[in-house]
Amino acid sequence: MGIDCTVPSKTAPQQRGATLWFTGLSGAGKSTIAMDLEKELASRGYLIRILDGDHVRTGLNKNLGFSAQDRAENIRRISEVAKLFADTGFICIVSVISPYRADRAAARTVHEKGEIPFLEVYLSTPIAVCEQRDPKGLYKKARAGEIKNFTGIDDPYEAPESPDINLDTGVLPLEECSRALIAALEQQGVIGL
Repeated sequence: MGIDCTVPSKTAPQQRGATLWFTGLSGAGKSTIAMDLEKELASRGYLIRILDGDHVRTGLNKNLGFSAQDRAENIRRISEVAKLFADTGFICIVSVISPYRADRAAARTVHEKGEIPFLEVYLSTPIAVCEQRDPKGLYKKARAGEIKNFTGIDDPYEAPESPDINLDTGVLPLEECSRALIAALEQQGVIGL
């Protein structure tokens, strides 16, 4: 039996490869928004790939810890993989805390050198809201001293000074966040071509 290589009846919409880089504290809603946005864009026929920090750390970056040097290498690797996806036409949604400005700037530079759109999306949700949500119980453990180098507690988080998009998920509902991101992709000429 051969392989069916027929072209699907529905043609995919045209899109440009790009990376949306979600940054913010643990519990800010990065993964939740990434999955909602992926669902919405995929339903419209766009090619999407999510690189979630938790998932990348169990595979590609499982040999890295949470020192500043290891965090920088984590972001370097993720930015290179995101660039590879975006370079082939995917909209790559990166969902990682990425606490240091210099590391995020380096990720942007990797994309700019390849002339690939890069949008830094800052989930500016206050730490009090993130800590109240605490979906994984990490803040509680960090406050109890069971987790060291936890971003926002005993490790710094350097908020973006001028993100491309700023979303406070403590105020904005999920659907509004996704609509804002879709509008930004349209404005950048990534989708809706």
